[in-house]
Amino acid sequence: MTAAQTIRAVTQRIRERSKAGREAYLARVDEAAARGVHRAQLGCANLAHGFAACNAGDKAALAGDAVPNLGIITAYNDMLSAHQPLESFPALIRQAAREAGGVAQVAGGVPAMCDGVTQGQPGMELSLFSRDVIAMAAAIGLSHNMFDAAVFLGVCDKIVPGLTIAALTFGHLPAVFIPAGPMTSGLPNDEKARVRQLHAEGKVGRAELLEAESKSYHGPGTCTFYGTANSNQMLMEIMGLHTPGSSFINPGTPLRDALTKEAAKRALAITQSGNEFTPVGRMIDERSIVNGVVGLNATGGSTNHTIHLIAMAAAAGIRLTWQDISDISDATPLIARVYPNGLADVNHFHAAGGMGYLIGQLLSAGLLHEDVRTVWGEGLDAYAIEPRLGENGTVLRERAPDTAHDPKVLSTVAAPFQPTGGLCVLRGNLGEAVIKVSAVKPERQAITAPALVFDSQEALQAAFKAGELNRDFVAVIRYQGPKANGMPELHKLTPPLGVLQDRGYKVALVTDGRMSGASGKVPAAIHVTPEALDGGMIARIRDGDMIALDARAGTLEILVDAGELAARAVETPDLSGNEHGMGRELFASFRHAAGRADAGATVFGP
Repeated sequence: MTAAQTIRAVTQRIRERSKAGREAYLARVDEAAARGVHRAQLGCANLAHGFAACNAGDKAALAGDAVPNLGIITAYNDMLSAHQPLESFPALIRQAAREAGGVAQVAGGVPAMCDGVTQGQPGMELSLFSRDVIAMAAAIGLSHNMFDAAVFLGVCDKIVPGLTIAALTFGHLPAVFIPAGPMTSGLPNDEKARVRQLHAEGKVGRAELLEAESKSYHGPGTCTFYGTANSNQMLMEIMGLHTPGSSFINPGTPLRDALTKEAAKRALAITQSGNEFTPVGRMIDERSIVNGVVGLNATGGSTNHTIHLIAMAAAAGIRLTWQDISDISDATPLIARVYPNGLADVNHFHAAGGMGYLIGQLLSAGLLHEDVRTVWGEGLDAYAIEPRLGENGTVLRERAPDTAHDPKVLSTVAAPFQPTGGLCVLRGNLGEAVIKVSAVKPERQAITAPALVFDSQEALQAAFKAGELNRDFVAVIRYQGPKANGMPELHKLTPPLGVLQDRGYKVALVTDGRMSGASGKVPAAIHVTPEALDGGMIARIRDGDMIALDARAGTLEILVDAGELAARAVETPDLSGNEHGMGRELFASFRHAAGRADAGATVFGP
């Protein structure tokens, strides 16, 4: 079976598996669309509340139910670099809506936390759950039923998946996602990582570390490495939720503003009042989801999306599995090298040809479904372009080149950086896990070594500082799953494990927690399912047990007699420290209700 045939076979089995749920979902979408948005039928008091703050012209338009109204859901705050540019977007969107004969209102705001700020802090235990909170907050904004379409302003880790879940829950409405773009390039990411390792070894102090971090994260826009935030932007474009070419244009530029206004006008053009009605629940289907998975693997994207994509698909009645993601990875070549999978940042990726080149390459090889609907119309081929600014602030698009501008950043399907994608599913008597191999050297993708077991990343850091880890070992960090403490990212592990690997030791990580898109050069089996607190075998590992991790074979095993493992008592650590402080007490019900990682780790029912 060819790679293209594999992609289509996986799509078909997803379609068959999802048939009942998808049909029920589409029936709800069609029923809601048939009811439409009829503001004139609202009670006078209801409608008066809905437009009380509008200017006279917008009020008159909304009172007569004569023009489409665009609901803006925004994740703006001015603490996050990626979301600070969104401050000016509502004004641009309102202006564009009026120019197009419509109205736009901010329907609601959603929270947006920064994993970069909360890494290693108690707040990180709220991070994954914030995705579902965002979905619910967006639903509250849209529940006023004042809107003919919605635009979603969000960028980073859990924000875009949460907004996507909300958009698909309101699948009868057209939905356009409007990105803010990456910050300009600062200190190279590999240099930042070098200083982090030096600090972990005690060779540089806090002042030097802070200087390096500040030169790397230095202005408005997303962080420039290819983590979850930029994987989000890739996904929104390749799934057709962005307008073509809009993902990686820097904030504060005329082209960025032009793209924002254009997206607002496009959202109004695809409402029921026009000729191109495109409800997002109909637009996003199994083909769109598979296109997203292909893009994730072709670019070496974030492991977080092995969780988020499953939850996003479920919101549209589609059942995606880790096996689907793994099989697509086997059929998808890695054709992008963006840090941590290479030295380039996302600005270099965009300059090398970016999304237009990437989509063109994958389409030419038959690895993407071209016959999809997007917010731009029919067919994904319209996205194989490069945008530029035309006269009078318009957006012009040219065909993306067939040859990348920098072959060290973007390769071809015929001569990829590696023949398979960046993600791999591991299976064995420890359960299932995900590993990101695109940044791990081939000779380090398999390791067999004794386990050293810790119940927190802080415990491993303390052992490292005490000089107790100068050996070959597999670090097992357990009780980090959704039910235990919200499944935080464990990036504080990266510098010490990287140091030990550079010293020549064979090291790996096994955890029921997360590492996200910044997973680097150390082999890391993450998202281990079932988690320790849910009866997972990871809870039975003891120091000295031999662990065999093999990304090439797709296996994760504890080399201990099955009878002995079954007889072992499970020692659950005191987890009361996860229950209070920094808002964690408010999320007890989330921890109790959270599903498995391989089912999206969501608190929403099936």
